[in-house]
Amino acid sequence: MIRHLVLFKLDEGVTKDDERALAGAKAFEELGSLIPELREWECAWNITDRDIAYDYAINSLVEDRAALQAYIAHPAHQAAAGQWREFATWVIADIEV
Repeated sequence: MIRHLVLFKLDEGVTKDDERALAGAKAFEELGSLIPELREWECAWNITDRDIAYDYAINSLVEDRAALQAYIAHPAHQAAAGQWREFATWVIADIEV
């Protein structure tokens, strides 16, 4: 199993109430039911307000590397991630569990 973690940082001047951020969050919320390779899917806005905190997080689980690649290449994932490129940066970690 592979745990796929993503942390998003909104660009300077962008807030989570920005229309783009709201649409991006909605797009990610829908992925859990659209991509069959996802065993688990959680995503949400960060609730803490610290200088080092990121703004939004994804926590997901897939079976193996092939499933991870299928998720990454899935058109719904590509479309959702494409939205976030306009207003945020992110870091990822894929760990075997």
